Amino acid sequence: MSELVKQESGTELAKAERTRTGTTYTPRFDIVEHQDELVLYGDLPVVTPDNLDIRFENNLLVVHGKVEPRHQDHEFVYGEYGIGDYHREFQVREDVDPDKITADLKNGVLCIHLPKSETAKPRRITVQSQ
Repeated sequence: MSELVKQESGTELAKAERTRTGTTYTPRFDIVEHQDELVLYGDLPVVTPDNLDIRFENNLLVVHGKVEPRHQDHEFVYGEYGIGDYHREFQVREDVDPDKITADLKNGVLCIHLPKSETAKPRRITVQSQ
């Protein structure tokens, strides 16, 4: 099975890190391998496609999303929904065709398709008899 390395900062998932510039969340992802592609499914609630930046360079997949403040005109009694950035990085250890990478966002779930290049796809070797 292909290997995608966990995020660069460690092994904990869905952790909030507070910095001087705000809060950054580490979203959870599932990774599935098919014969022709790797598919990543990530939870990014309330992120819109306009606030999402996905980059792939030197076998590093970077996902960055921003959650804009909601209900600014309300006084909260209690609030758990975080405002800040989502950030996750994956070192891809599979030969991927970067020109064919696609992504879609539906109901807060990001789906990224990383098609394998032809050289990375399994192929059957014919054995000849002598």
